[in-house]
Amino acid sequence: MKRRYRIAIGAVVLTGCAGTALWIGARPVSEASSRPLLPPDADMTQRGAAAFVGAGFGGISQAALQRNAVPWRLTAAALVLEEQRRGPAARIDQATLRRVMMRFGFLYPAGLANLPKGVERPPSDMPLGITWGDIAPIGGTRVRVANLGCAACHAGVTYGADGAPRRDIAMIGMPNSSIDLEAYVQAVYVGLSRHAGSPHLMAAAEALFPDMDWQERASLRWMILPLVRHRLAALKGQGRAMPFPNGSPGSTNGVAALKLALGSPLLGGGPADRGVVSIPDLGGRAWRTSLLTDGAYRIPAVQPGQPTIAPMIDDAHLDALAAITSFFTVPSMGVHPDDARDGIKDARAIFDWLGSYHAQPFPGPVKRAAAQRGAAIYARTCASCHGDYGWRGDRPTLMRFPNWIGDVGTDALRAAVFDRSLAQAVDRTSYRATIAVRTGQGYAAPPLSGLWASAPYLHNGSVPTLAALLTPSMRPRRFMVGGHALDLTAVGLKLNVDGRYPAGYHPFSQPQWIDTQVAGLGNGGHVQGAELDLADKQALIEFLKLL
Repeated sequence: MKRRYRIAIGAVVLTGCAGTALWIGARPVSEASSRPLLPPDADMTQRGAAAFVGAGFGGISQAALQRNAVPWRLTAAALVLEEQRRGPAARIDQATLRRVMMRFGFLYPAGLANLPKGVERPPSDMPLGITWGDIAPIGGTRVRVANLGCAACHAGVTYGADGAPRRDIAMIGMPNSSIDLEAYVQAVYVGLSRHAGSPHLMAAAEALFPDMDWQERASLRWMILPLVRHRLAALKGQGRAMPFPNGSPGSTNGVAALKLALGSPLLGGGPADRGVVSIPDLGGRAWRTSLLTDGAYRIPAVQPGQPTIAPMIDDAHLDALAAITSFFTVPSMGVHPDDARDGIKDARAIFDWLGSYHAQPFPGPVKRAAAQRGAAIYARTCASCHGDYGWRGDRPTLMRFPNWIGDVGTDALRAAVFDRSLAQAVDRTSYRATIAVRTGQGYAAPPLSGLWASAPYLHNGSVPTLAALLTPSMRPRRFMVGGHALDLTAVGLKLNVDGRYPAGYHPFSQPQWIDTQVAGLGNGGHVQGAELDLADKQALIEFLKLL
């Protein structure tokens, strides 16, 4: 069964060919053409930002097409044909494709607010976060391959002073709390399933991409399409591309993807493996000594729970974090973990860039006097888990991070799905000396940098606002997420009391309902701060706006 699911969203396996001569000119791996251009004297910060925006991390390859990557021209054509099937007035053009991709939360910003000077994104009609390039599986062929990059999940919209989202300006490092990989993957699967046998698919691809040369047209028609059909036939009756839930807007399921890559058993065969994680802001990540939401991946040389202070964040510390990061991110791009080491250099550059990263300042008003009072409340209520902050100018700055891991009563499924079987599978990879794996400890309290931009809250995105986090009785059973505006007072998703978006608001992506009664999405626990009176809660929120 696992082999049948290797189609993932690409639905393609490129097989070997008889005759050595056919491999002359083959290029099974390509550097991503989506990587931004750099000046000749680029520093590590510039290189890290460029890698974050567009590096392929080995995911533009023949091997990745067996798992997560897609033959982009056919995939795009299938999505547009599906749109036309639902509404015959839809045209087969780039505008329709863009509308479809934006529905899944992909962004097409005119600019990136924090892209370092001298770093230039290449001209492209692709959304931010989709990496792409051309491979030649056998001599004389050409296939445009697309995959997911860092910026798909970790580049978010900015917000205006009224809390309205600004899709035209995005920031890399901020969470994309609208990206819906579950909907995207399923739409690709449905579109290819419905249209791969139709002559209209190639016609649509040629209409969408008139610059496609004869090599790629022939490769798609005579090699890729037959293989797509073959793999879709193997999945007939399954109804899904992936055996596990892939998250919802603003959340992903990386542990289940890693299990699939390593052949570790999925809970309930897949459907029950719902260990989803809300996408965080990336500020302050270098302070951690263990990664993932449960802190399962620890730097081997560091004792569990050892606090971090600034002088400890040296080259050796960042090297260790970069190696761990390459392991758990690259498999989500369809690269086997044993091959992920090729991405360590780019991951290390990204940590250099993150050293200067901070999310957009809170866009709304901040009551400074209340925030000063809130700092004292934070120090006695929150700092023991989330870190000590000192003031640098008018902004709090992290000074000491405790690396606390434990149980605060939140939904336990995500911690449970990273089980001993998966830990043993990780230990069998080439990373066994690089990662110390620990399971069953609960959840890691993260740094709170950029907290205002990280809604919805808790590790599984089950609480829509900071106000509801601090007052558990306010936590709704169901609420919408995806394409939301910002509530400047409660801090988080702007919702009505019934969990819907306000009347007249038009979300920029397709929202989904979060049902906190579903396994893995429980909104209980983390009652720290609930005992505060209303004035203290409001003061604490004013302080948290500044992080």
